[in-house]
Amino acid sequence: MAINTNLNQGQPAGGGTITTGSFPRLLQDGLSNTFGRVYNERETQWDKILDRKTSRKAFEVSVQAEGFGLMSNKPEGSDITFDTRRQGFAPKFIHATYAKGYIVTMEMIDDEQYGEVADGVSALARSARQTKEQTGANIYNRGHDATQTMVDGDGQPLFSTAHPNGPSGGTYSNRLTVAASLSEASLEDLTTQIRETKDARGLVINLMPERLIVAPQNQFEAHRILGSVLQNDTANNATNALRDMGLYQGGNGYVVNDYLTSGDTWFVKTDAPYGLCRYDRMEIAFGEDNAFASGNGRFKAVGRWSDGWQDPRGAFSSGV
Repeated sequence: MAINTNLNQGQPAGGGTITTGSFPRLLQDGLSNTFGRVYNERETQWDKILDRKTSRKAFEVSVQAEGFGLMSNKPEGSDITFDTRRQGFAPKFIHATYAKGYIVTMEMIDDEQYGEVADGVSALARSARQTKEQTGANIYNRGHDATQTMVDGDGQPLFSTAHPNGPSGGTYSNRLTVAASLSEASLEDLTTQIRETKDARGLVINLMPERLIVAPQNQFEAHRILGSVLQNDTANNATNALRDMGLYQGGNGYVVNDYLTSGDTWFVKTDAPYGLCRYDRMEIAFGEDNAFASGNGRFKAVGRWSDGWQDPRGAFSSGV
């Protein structure tokens, strides 16, 4: 089964057309203002938790290519040992189409007094931006769900203690064995686990943490842990090793994602070159026309993209 980032929230009970009865107050003079549609927008967040790539095809496929194992001891006069390389998993990114539109009657377009119908396009743009944020965050939100796997991937959810290495066998983990809430100790444990991660043939790799990812409920704890000069939440006059060693770079070393659904779970994005990513197939495009028979105005926004992962070593989870 493919990773499912589809949304099923914020949908009305049925489709409909905006008529003069939908906004009767907009047909009259004397309104002070309208509210509820426009709010301050947060800066883009999905690009802090996923790497962005572009696509010109219906889907994208990545292929795991094993390296070689360690060299063998060659006794004098003996032949060398020959190794081989094989293809492993081939995760497939199948682009989904996301769209929304609305219809306004000719009479409503003609009669409303405040330009709210035209401003509906900006509301559509806001819907599109938030959709891109939510599908990106859902890679993490659903990362422990055993039913959410990549097509032709390793058969495991994003965060697992039993990711298969590939054709040569063995497993590895990208989540804490014992789930833990965010603390200096648990972050150190996961940071150590990241550093100890090996490639598919058991060779040491230079895998390093890139940034801590938390929900709003953990933002203050994240700042205390990575921002304290001395060790956090202790009377010991000890250095804050995570900060001093520069293990978490960029900004404050962490990002807050407002679209994560669990306040307890936290993640670490690593510098794996082919980890979690989004393939943009078609940027959000807006369109409008008028139906000839009714004169109704029709407005839409459409985009195509896919979110997923190639190498699960691209992110680690607290397992909570």
